[in-house]
Amino acid sequence: MPVASDLQPLLDAIAQRRDPDAPIDLEELREGYRAICTSGQHLAAEVSEVTERMIPGPDGDLPIRVYRAEGLGDRAPVVLYLHGGGWTIGDLEGYDEQFRAVASTAGAVVVALEYRLAPEHPFPAAVDDSWAALCWVSEHAAELGIDPGRLVVAGDSAGGNLSAVLSLLARDRGGPTIAHQFLIYPATDFDYVSGRWPSLEENATGYFLELRTMRWFAENVAGDRNLAAEPLAAPIRAENHAGLPPATLMVGGFDPLRDEGLGYAEVLRSAGVPVNVIYHEEQTHGYWIVAPLVPSSDAARDVDLAALQAAIGALPVG
Repeated sequence: MPVASDLQPLLDAIAQRRDPDAPIDLEELREGYRAICTSGQHLAAEVSEVTERMIPGPDGDLPIRVYRAEGLGDRAPVVLYLHGGGWTIGDLEGYDEQFRAVASTAGAVVVALEYRLAPEHPFPAAVDDSWAALCWVSEHAAELGIDPGRLVVAGDSAGGNLSAVLSLLARDRGGPTIAHQFLIYPATDFDYVSGRWPSLEENATGYFLELRTMRWFAENVAGDRNLAAEPLAAPIRAENHAGLPPATLMVGGFDPLRDEGLGYAEVLRSAGVPVNVIYHEEQTHGYWIVAPLVPSSDAARDVDLAALQAAIGALPVG
C-alpha cells in the first residue's frame, strides 16, 4: 500500500526544498521545522485558558505552558506533553496546535514543557528537564487543579522517547506515579547503523523524517557518549520493563522509526505491560504535525486522540 495520496504532495514539496548533499544547518533546520509545525496554526482548537510560567529546572528555570479546556473542574487528569524534534529542534510555540488538540479532546489539563535542546545541551539534559517537570507537576497538583493519580506522560518522536524514559525513572525512583504513557511514533533505540530495524532503510528518504537527519540528531545529542548503551536514551535497552504504566503506542507504516516502535511494544507486552498499538499503514512520521493540513493525517490523529481520551476516561478518580 502506498503512502496516503493526500499526504504525497506535501512530501514532494518538502523534498523539493531539500538538498541531500548540503550540510545540515542547525538554525535552518529549527526554522524550517517551526514553519511546518505552525503551518496549520490558524486551524488550532480553542481552549478556555493558556498560562505560561517558569518552573525550577536542574540548571535554571524552564518554560511551560498549561492548557485547560472548559468544564474540567479542580481535580482534572493531566497530560505532561513533551514535544518532538530529535532533541535538537522544536519548541512550545511550534507545538501550540498539537497541545491545543490534546487539551480540547482528551478531557485533561495539558502541561507542555520546553526542555533544553542539543547540541547546546546534550544528553541527559532533556531527560533531566523532563524529570524535573514531572516532579513539579505532581507536587503542584492542587495549584494546577489536577489529580496527580491521573497523570499521563505523552510525546511524539523524541518526546515519545522522553515519555518512555520518564516511565522507567518513575518506576525505579518510587514515583511520581504515572498512570499511562502515550507514545506517538516514539524513538526507542539509538542504533541507526546495525540494520536491526529494517524500517530505517526502507523509509530512509522521502517520508518527512530521514535517516540522514536521524543520525545527525543522534550525533548532536550524544556528545561523547554511546547512547545505544544508555537505557535512559534507548529505553528498549533497559534490563527490565516490568511494572511500567500501561501504554498506547502509535506508528506509521512509512516511518523510519516504525520497527523500533513496534519492537518496544513487544518488549512491554513481554514484560506484562498492557499495550494498545495503533498502526496507521498509510502515514509517515510527523503525521500529528501536518494533521491540520492533510485530511488522512487528521483522521489518523483523531483515532489516536480518541484512544487517549478512552485511556484517561478509564483511570480511577483519586
